[in-house]
Amino acid sequence: MTLITRTGEKPEDYRRVDAVEDLRLDERAVLVPLAFASAALAARPAASVALSVPNDTPVEALQPYLAAAPLIAVEFPSFSDGRGLSLAKRLRRAGFAGTLRASGPLIADQFAEALACGFDEVELPETMANRQPVQQWMEAKDIVTSHYQSGYGEDRSILQKRLAARKG
Repeated sequence: MTLITRTGEKPEDYRRVDAVEDLRLDERAVLVPLAFASAALAARPAASVALSVPNDTPVEALQPYLAAAPLIAVEFPSFSDGRGLSLAKRLRRAGFAGTLRASGPLIADQFAEALACGFDEVELPETMANRQPVQQWMEAKDIVTSHYQSGYGEDRSILQKRLAARKG
């Protein structure tokens, strides 16, 4: 697994726990599936508990955890399934201020889009990281500089720029 941020690769701070039985009462931060988020928070009140959620999770299901979760990892089943990008936008609009992680087999060409939608980092399986090393991700994020969607990224959309040019 490789974690990539806007500035490059970073170490993992969370231990994935996929079953309630595997929760240990140690102080390390854990990343747990939404299905047992309440149990993890109850068992580990002093430890950092992050959430792993499918990319089709309704924001309403995450609402009780938005203030407490330091990180939400949105799981992408494939690079061609963009529902996680929409979920990231909805989570940011709902007020989630923690770290948003895109997790799964994304490709470097999607990095700029993921960042613009609100993701802070991308977690890649080793097979994908071996095919597209971190340097390729860093180069890809700077290639895409314009977008068609409004409310996406920090700049005005292509349409907004064209309308402004017509008026000017």
